[in-house]
Amino acid sequence: MMNASAPPEPPPTAVPATGVPVNHRAPPPPAASKLGLRSHVPWSTGLCDCCNDISICCLTCWCPCITFGRIAEIVDRGSTSCGVSAALYWMICCVSGCSCLYSCFYRSKLRGQYFLEEKPCTDCCVHCCCETCALCQEYRHLQDQGLDLSIGWHGNSERQKRKAAMAPSIEEGMKR
Repeated sequence: MMNASAPPEPPPTAVPATGVPVNHRAPPPPAASKLGLRSHVPWSTGLCDCCNDISICCLTCWCPCITFGRIAEIVDRGSTSCGVSAALYWMICCVSGCSCLYSCFYRSKLRGQYFLEEKPCTDCCVHCCCETCALCQEYRHLQDQGLDLSIGWHGNSERQKRKAAMAPSIEEGMKR
């Protein structure tokens, strides 16, 4: 006999071949849960703060493909190399003159990874109007996150491993 005050049981969830129930919602990534799903973080520097790092500003003015390649390698987490990304950027620039459309894709990816605000306007607009400033801002932001873009993704990974290995360990429990 069914109790009238008991809430109805939820319908059973279908489990496809992947083993995850259809109505199951994956938890947000750790960074998203710390910040809140709708929380956006401001950029570490402004779009027009190019003079904060003159060396990056000069590199980007004279050879934006290198700056872009370094950014792309970090954003892609090492799945593409700096050289490949830089060469593709350069070829797109030579053939169509619209390398900004390629680089705005990486700005969007970077913003998604770091939950950054879309300011001062859309990513595409920022790159089409201020390509050099946008690349410098992205480079500075990654540097401010503790990354050395000149050594690439794998170099930064190795550096983090060395830091973790050198960290003092705390002995657990009592030793006799």
